[in-house]
This record gives sequence, structure tokens and C-alpha cells, in this order.
Amino acid sequence: MAKLTKKQKAAREKVDSSKSYALLDAAALVKDINYTKFDASVDVDIRLGVDPRKADQMVRGVATLPHGTGKTVRVLALCTPDKEEEARAAGADYVGLDEFIQKIEQGWTDVDVIITMPTVMAKVGRLGRILGPRGLMPNPKSGTVTMDIGKAVGEVKAGKIDFKVDKYGIIHASVGKVSFEPQKLADNVQELMNVITKLKPSSAKGTYLRSVHLSSTMSPGITIDKASIAGI
Repeated sequence: MAKLTKKQKAAREKVDSSKSYALLDAAALVKDINYTKFDASVDVDIRLGVDPRKADQMVRGVATLPHGTGKTVRVLALCTPDKEEEARAAGADYVGLDEFIQKIEQGWTDVDVIITMPTVMAKVGRLGRILGPRGLMPNPKSGTVTMDIGKAVGEVKAGKIDFKVDKYGIIHASVGKVSFEPQKLADNVQELMNVITKLKPSSAKGTYLRSVHLSSTMSPGITIDKASIAGI
């Protein structure tokens, strides 16, 4: 097992692993235990009482974080010429169709989100083997296949995130940066939890929200007291 550095030890000593923290206290603590020299991401891990192997218990959706993620999101809009100006005006970093499809087929995937239109999915669909494993394949359920290209681009730029439960029943999502004020981090977590709570599958039995943990890049996880999350 790797030996902990002094900073790692100091961070761990500030977190009581046997305690559950109120959401706002956890948000303040995750800032306090950060020891990286860069503006680290703050992530939330939510364990659900679902069986992702069953199609009717697959939890996925989108949430628009009120304060954004703090990340610069690179957006590619694959659209027809009549929608190109709309996409650019909304802030898309790359706009086009055939030339970008060709670039992707040659291995280019230097973007974070791809938004496209139902009318061109026949062309985009053949990119599935490249985009799928990278989590970049547009999907109507995540709002990335739409005729309202401008709105979709604007929402992603403003802090809209796409989440999906993994094979272990856990949702991982970035909810900000350590430079955010604790209240803003708490607001973002609360909004995500509101959305996930509404997506509870009717076939899921027992406790739906099993645990919630907050952490920053390289920091220990902080257990959040579920009772401190409004409406949960």
C-alpha cells in the first residue's frame, strides 16, 4: 500500500469517517481538506438501491446545476447549415457536420459534449463505436439529440450535466470546484439529488438512496447525512 504524504495524512485527520456531515458542513469541509495546488473538481458519489442489470432499474438523466460545474465545456454541434449560426451564437466551440464526422472517424474526439439533430442521426449513428466508449454519443434522453440546437448548447454551457448509474449502482458526478463557496456547492448537490430522487424506478425495492459522499480530487470522501438534503 502506498505511503500517505503529510498533506494526505492531515486531510484524513480532519475527516471523521464514522460521522455523517450535514450537506453545507460537508461542502465547507471538502474545501478545507483540499491540498492540491490547482482548482480541484468536487465530485459526488451516490449509491442507489437499484439493480442496473435490469432495464427498468437503469437510472439516468440530466440536471442543470444552478452554479455550473466550473469547468470549460467544449461543445461540438453536428448540424445542418441552416442551424450553424444558431449553434455558434449559443456558444458551441465547433460547428459543422460532414467534416467533423470525418475527423471523428479518423480518431478526433477532443470535445466534452456532442449535440446533434434527429435528421442527421443516420450519419452520426455510424460513429457509435468511437463515441460510445468515450461517453460522447448523442442521446435523446440526455437532450443532446434535438432540433433546438441553440437551447441545448446554451444549457450545456450553463451547467447542464448528464449522469447515469454505473454497474455497481453508483452515480458519479462533478458538482463544482473547490474555489466555489460552500453554499454554491451545496446548492449544486441539492439540485442533482432532487432530480435523482424523482427518477426512482417503481420496481426498485428497499432503500433507494443508500449513501452520498462528497470529495475533491485526491481528497478522502466525506459522508453526507441524507437527512440534511431537503426533500430526501
